Amino acid sequence: MSATLRRVIYVLSYELIAVTATTIGLWALGYSGSHSSMVAIVSSGTALVWNYVFNLLFEAWERRQDSASRTLARRVAHALGFEGGLVLILVPLLALILQVTVLEALVLEAGLLLFFLIYTFVFAWVFDQLVPAAHTKNKESAAANS
Repeated sequence: MSATLRRVIYVLSYELIAVTATTIGLWALGYSGSHSSMVAIVSSGTALVWNYVFNLLFEAWERRQDSASRTLARRVAHALGFEGGLVLILVPLLALILQVTVLEALVLEAGLLLFFLIYTFVFAWVFDQLVPAAHTKNKESAAANS
């Protein structure tokens, strides 16, 4: 599978689950269905673009490392970097859509961040197990043939 196709599958499956979780979560917190859906759609669209760009950059960095292994520490760094960038983008958007202060949006985003930090880590770890990156498979094959 090409790296581009792998990224597209990763992003689309990640966002499908994320939209559902965001809508249900905000609705459970008492926000209207329309606001919950709007936040979910805007967040998803923003995250979709950020996810693709971030993973492209992360994988470019990863290829320059001595080890291609996706360790626990590497996955933690991936999740923190992705979510940190997303917070900077989404807080002002949440404040605007939900008509709350930036501070209130930051508190709401903190709750979403906690959920999505764990979700991002688990999703990426499972995805790597189900759909290994081509460069990882090539190095593992070369090591096995040595």
